Amino acid sequence: MPGAGKTVITSTVIEYLWTEFQNDPNIGVAFLYCNYKSQENQKPTDLLASLLKQLVQEQPFPPENVRSLYTRCNNKRIRPSFQEISQALHAVVAGYSRAFILIDALDECQVPDGGREKFLSVIFDLQAKTRANIFATSRHIPGILKTFQGSILLEVRASDEDVRKYVEGYIPQLPIFVSRSPRLQEEIKTEIVNAVDGMCVDSYALNKIC
Repeated sequence: MPGAGKTVITSTVIEYLWTEFQNDPNIGVAFLYCNYKSQENQKPTDLLASLLKQLVQEQPFPPENVRSLYTRCNNKRIRPSFQEISQALHAVVAGYSRAFILIDALDECQVPDGGREKFLSVIFDLQAKTRANIFATSRHIPGILKTFQGSILLEVRASDEDVRKYVEGYIPQLPIFVSRSPRLQEEIKTEIVNAVDGMCVDSYALNKIC
């Protein structure tokens, strides 16, 4: 759901992978942050090209077909096709012993004419042929859930108890009349838990409500 903390989790996973494998040339890590405000930059070709660029930069000796593709396109001042980028991405990922591809907010990649499905078809084909590890976040979109059917799914949702503990930590920062009234404190915690309904709460929202 919106505001549940999906992007924070994605960033945490990326940071962990970079910290864990930054000195291992056999492990590749690439990621995408989708944004509904940047639809013009989220065509299937652009998304695959971004992954390819990230992964090829980590290899000291890219595959020959990738170097040839770059040289040809650079000399002719043209962009490679979707199929060419897809093939190059397969070749680069195959050069790693393990590869991790992370995609945040797939639901915000709203490319017309089935662009998102076209992109995901390549990603799943990549996973099947190279055993790449795929991590993605999204809101509950039936089409996306269907595409990931059979995958490990985890709903990200703030529990009522987590929100209650978070609010309790901020109680001392509220006006003194709040700290003097246990009843008011309980009312604040209950109202915020009900209002949040599984979304993440921050101190700004807490102060606005209180």
